[in-house]
Amino acid sequence: MIEVKILEKIKPGAKLRVFEKIKEGDKERVGSFEGLVISRKHGSESGATFTVRRVLAGVGVEKIYPINSPRITQVKIISAPKKVHRAKLYYVRNLSSKKLREKVG
Repeated sequence: MIEVKILEKIKPGAKLRVFEKIKEGDKERVGSFEGLVISRKHGSESGATFTVRRVLAGVGVEKIYPINSPRITQVKIISAPKKVHRAKLYYVRNLSSKKLREKVG
């Protein structure tokens, strides 16, 4: 479970690292996914989610995490959003990395 103090900081434009349990066969390990939060949906309801986006090997990868997921072990906030004027940052999908740094970073 994610702490309430950290949940308040998960907003569009924030950069964070999510540590999650990954099951491979009969073994389980903790993997991390670092990226930019592009959306937060349904507030703090039981079905609330947040979407994290990162470019890996030239391909954009997005993961949608349920807030109440038992698979999430930890969330670290790397940077808080500075100047974001939108609730959903879906336009980031079409930006180059240079333009993205200018807009969000």
